[in-house]
Amino acid sequence: MKHLTSTALALILAAGTAAAETEISFMLWGSPQEGEVWSHIAEEFQAAHPDISVNIEVADWNGYWEKLRVQVAGGTPPDVFAMDAPLYPDWQSRDVLLNMQPYIDADPSVLEGVYPVTLEAYKTEEGMFGMPRDFQTIVLYYNKDMFDAAGVEYPTDEWTWDDFRAAAAELTIDKDGDGTTDQWGAWAEVYDMEPFWGPVIWSHGGEVVDAAAGTTLIGSEEAMAGFEFIRQIWLEDQSMPTEEQLSQYGWDGLLSGVAAMGFSGHWSVPEYAQAGLNFDVAPVPMGPAGRVTGVNSAGFVISKDSPNPDAAWEFVKFAVSEAGQSELANIGLAVPILESVANSDAYLGQEVQINHALFVEALEYAHMKPVFRGYEEWSGAVGDALSLSWTEGVPLEESLEEAVEYGDDALARNN
Repeated sequence: MKHLTSTALALILAAGTAAAETEISFMLWGSPQEGEVWSHIAEEFQAAHPDISVNIEVADWNGYWEKLRVQVAGGTPPDVFAMDAPLYPDWQSRDVLLNMQPYIDADPSVLEGVYPVTLEAYKTEEGMFGMPRDFQTIVLYYNKDMFDAAGVEYPTDEWTWDDFRAAAAELTIDKDGDGTTDQWGAWAEVYDMEPFWGPVIWSHGGEVVDAAAGTTLIGSEEAMAGFEFIRQIWLEDQSMPTEEQLSQYGWDGLLSGVAAMGFSGHWSVPEYAQAGLNFDVAPVPMGPAGRVTGVNSAGFVISKDSPNPDAAWEFVKFAVSEAGQSELANIGLAVPILESVANSDAYLGQEVQINHALFVEALEYAHMKPVFRGYEEWSGAVGDALSLSWTEGVPLEESLEEAVEYGDDALARNN
């Protein structure tokens, strides 16, 4: 769930000024604004727990994981740290996380009202070594001004992938008549499965991976049909910019103002709003197998070596409570895990006027992003192979064959 692309962000915030008997640290990836919200949450936590203070440390996505690895290897891990669900099994298998199950068993009310799908990623045979913090479902974003200018009707919940393709072609425009496209109908990240190709494959009746069996499943006839659709819209219609074309403007086609549609989670809302885009969201289009999107979550874990595990648990418990989740909803970066908060004004009444409820409704047709040991290696192997078709012109059948082979090798190394 990479919802930040800045490269040199480091922010440390301390909550509370009075001396406390116990001090714990919480480290996460995010923006300075997100860090400020977490500092406020920590202050509220300390008001209820005056004997515990919380130091908040925030870094950008890449810097976060690099620093976390160094701290864990050096024996100085944060007490609590953020976790991306697909990476959780790797960290849990390293014997560096505290088993939260005894705490949950002692107070099972902590799970009441939590969307069940958000808990699945953190369950193991030994118990839960993590708790979800929020979740993301993928939806279709669209620039209303571009649709209006082109006279194209906004996306609806009746759209199929064919409707999407037709609209994308109509919204791909050479504005100044110089023979070069200035506006594309859509853009999408195609390296990782989460924003685009995963939902496309699922909605064409394909599957992605069976980690337990050690099998990459994207070589099936159904999955191939999904990838063929992507090839057509990207390389045949040229309704989506190539990575090289997009790099002239930025990394996000909607944010850069050169694409009319895109696929993302709720993490894009604050950035698009700050950029002044006139946008809204619609469900991902339907495929031959119906409408399917993806759901992923970020969570909390506690270091096994934390000298203050009880205090760390109290902080996690507060963060997943209604008070903590309501504060998180105000950031606008994700959807709360508590059904009561996701259906409250704290989430639905955000300042940005879009269909926030859609991200919750999408759970009804969402498949969970795969979570298994070695996901990062598998995802890289598959993404590198598929990129041969998108960037090197290698026939799709060949790159898919390589993706399956390399993906299976990665699964074998991690089973």
